[in-house]
Amino acid sequence: MATRNRPDKDGKHRAQFDKNKKRIYATQTVCGICGKPVDFSLKFPHPLSPTIDHIIPLSKGGHPSDIDNLQLAHRCCNRQKSDKLIDRRDLSQQQAVISNRILPHTFDWTKKPLKVKGGAGK
Repeated sequence: MATRNRPDKDGKHRAQFDKNKKRIYATQTVCGICGKPVDFSLKFPHPLSPTIDHIIPLSKGGHPSDIDNLQLAHRCCNRQKSDKLIDRRDLSQQQAVISNRILPHTFDWTKKPLKVKGGAGK
């Protein structure tokens, strides 16, 4: 089975991606997809844990480590966005605005408690 090597995970962009990830975690507090605050106390695999999202997905030609192509996101928002890209036209300025905040959210993770398998009391 062939492995898929992403340049931001295994390739030459890894160091720059990690540097920009730390910078984004230090300066951003709101999910770039849903617009709600991100709680940095939550850790993977919690659905609302912080992740880094590529605004223009790598599969659509986005740069793997450019800070202008990276944004803070909840894990569930990032997974739901996947490799989608939404292009809206602002009629007053006649230029493309790339955004992903208008994606529909099918589940509000803040309303349901997270079930943990293999808890300490079992």
